[in-house]
Amino acid sequence: MAENKHRLERTGRKTVYEGAILDFCRDTVILPDGRTELWDAVHHKKGGGACAVPVLPDGRILMITQMRPVVGREMLELPAGCRDEGEGGEETAGRELLEETGYRAGKLTYLATVDTAPAWCDETTEIYLAEELEPAGDQKLDEAEEIAVGAYHPEELRRAVFSGEIRDAKTVAGLMAYFALQTI
Repeated sequence: MAENKHRLERTGRKTVYEGAILDFCRDTVILPDGRTELWDAVHHKKGGGACAVPVLPDGRILMITQMRPVVGREMLELPAGCRDEGEGGEETAGRELLEETGYRAGKLTYLATVDTAPAWCDETTEIYLAEELEPAGDQKLDEAEEIAVGAYHPEELRRAVFSGEIRDAKTVAGLMAYFALQTI
């Protein structure tokens, strides 16, 4: 794809708050008309993470349900999480699948990468198709996680995306990438 030359340019960044995973920044941006503005930005220290679209041998897709206090509701999502130090996306997707669902993937195939919220955050998420799933024991949840696991038919998930029931960006992107792959 061709790259456009834009006049909008970030010329500086100052960290105003350092968190454990996220830094909150104030960027200096030159606008196309030459004026300078300060913009808020979030820097993800780990760069982001990865997620898995885990497909069982019968075609159902494993999903997790967990409470998301920031948005004040329970969310139906694909298993995902942040990269650990030195970890690649495929390794992260496999590890998070195992930790959150108790299943191990015999095969992981790259599907897509999404910039989560590029207007204000530099987090990326790599999405992998997880196949040849086998139960590998109990979930290995972090102390702050309460995750339920369920298996859903693809058509049920497609309806949930289009009805607005599934709203998590990585989940919508991952499911849509998988559905598109099925039509090729």
